[in-house]
Amino acid sequence: MLRALIVAATLAVATLAACSSPSSATTFRATDITGADYGKGLALSDHNGTPRTLADFRGKVVTLFFGYTQCPDVCPTNLGTMAEAMRQLGPDAARVQVLFVTVDPERDTQQLLAQYVPVFDPHFLGLRGDAAQTAAVAKEFRVFYQKSGDTSGPNYTVDHSTGTYVFDPTGRARLYVKHGETAENIVADLRTLLAGK
Repeated sequence: MLRALIVAATLAVATLAACSSPSSATTFRATDITGADYGKGLALSDHNGTPRTLADFRGKVVTLFFGYTQCPDVCPTNLGTMAEAMRQLGPDAARVQVLFVTVDPERDTQQLLAQYVPVFDPHFLGLRGDAAQTAAVAKEFRVFYQKSGDTSGPNYTVDHSTGTYVFDPTGRARLYVKHGETAENIVADLRTLLAGK
């Protein structure tokens, strides 16, 4: 009898503990890549000519997308969605930095990026490097890109990866957002990261 009471009491305590302890897992809309062994850094110049690394934005949530200014669809759609997400964030948008890395440094000069990227939001930054720097950063972030179409002249297109990386305020890669995600879902994830989760 005593043994039965002890077992029952132990089960009751365990059940109460399980019910009262909240889950520590954070649920994101995007793919959680926390702990990834890639995407740890970059060294490029922004569209104002300022050398930049991810450490420059410590304290902010950072989104990082690879594209090019003459992209006919994916890139302007992505930047437009991010601009809408910033609008929905309101004052919290000041705690987020959107970065656009060109995979077409041959045509995307500093001046062209300075004309293109801020059209979507004046706080967005375009980043570029030479061909070798671009290749190194793309490799670090496992980004695919290659010229396509009429590659013998200046009218080529560039096939490239279409997702967006998101870093938390400590500089850790946390999320991979697939192209086509809604601004509302992006905002939900950004708010979670801004809250320190």
